[in-house]
Amino acid sequence: MKDKMNLDEYFRRIGLHGSYDKPDLATLKLIHKQHVMSVPFENLSIHCGETITMDLEVIFNKIVRSRRGGWCLENNFLFGWVLREMGYDTTMLGSRVFISTSNDTSPYESHLIHMVVIDGKAYIADVSFGVSSQVWEPLELISGKDQPQAAGVFRLIDKGDIWVLEKTGRKPEILNPDFAKSSLVNSNKTKQIYCFTLVPREADHFFEKNHSLQTDPTSMFTNKSICSLQTPTGFRALIGWTYSEVTYKPEQDVDVYDMRNITDDEIEQILREKFDVKLQNKLQPVNNKAWYTL
Repeated sequence: MKDKMNLDEYFRRIGLHGSYDKPDLATLKLIHKQHVMSVPFENLSIHCGETITMDLEVIFNKIVRSRRGGWCLENNFLFGWVLREMGYDTTMLGSRVFISTSNDTSPYESHLIHMVVIDGKAYIADVSFGVSSQVWEPLELISGKDQPQAAGVFRLIDKGDIWVLEKTGRKPEILNPDFAKSSLVNSNKTKQIYCFTLVPREADHFFEKNHSLQTDPTSMFTNKSICSLQTPTGFRALIGWTYSEVTYKPEQDVDVYDMRNITDDEIEQILREKFDVKLQNKLQPVNNKAWYTL
């Protein structure tokens, strides 16, 4: 018989020792931040011959026991289970990601997030967007309020029928001149990240998208192999063969991008040393042209 999923194993996976049985805001902030610092946002399964499934036990074994990361339909789905197990009042929501190239949102709700209500106040929890758009702590569901975090100032805006998440960041400072014009670097200071409604969603709402995002040849996720992890000073990312370490420097109003291309021979070592990820199957890195910025 397979071991059942349990919270203690999850807490150890995100670097917490002890028990956390108080479903309050301080605990939510703690586990949210620990999750994004410990569990990568990654779609590497697609590029090493594995199938991504929205089966909670499979996700638990992958992320917690095999110390892998996952994309939002795994990471946030697992995080929702954690919140419910801990006794939080939490609701799964669907969001449509903003596509920078077309200046519009995706027509589909492909990004899973959570609304958590604590003492009558609502918060948005999202541990799996990755790179510079990743919130480290939940955001208060208050329209127009500036909510400064490490990556910049986040804002949730109530547009009546939808809510929009946007972020005002800093200017990128690119150390390696070869990447001065890289399409991976976003030069817009303020950007919209995604929009969502407060309509509760069940897991099956995402099943079809979970399948098409990993099989459709036009999907961003089939066109790029992505692994990103938040660090106490910024984040790391491996997109195809491009490895980046980004350091947030709010006092200078810049984010410093240290970017370089690595060889196939370095991939395994970089994944292990920089992301604590060890793959069972060989990764075929991909970096085709697709809308994606760090």
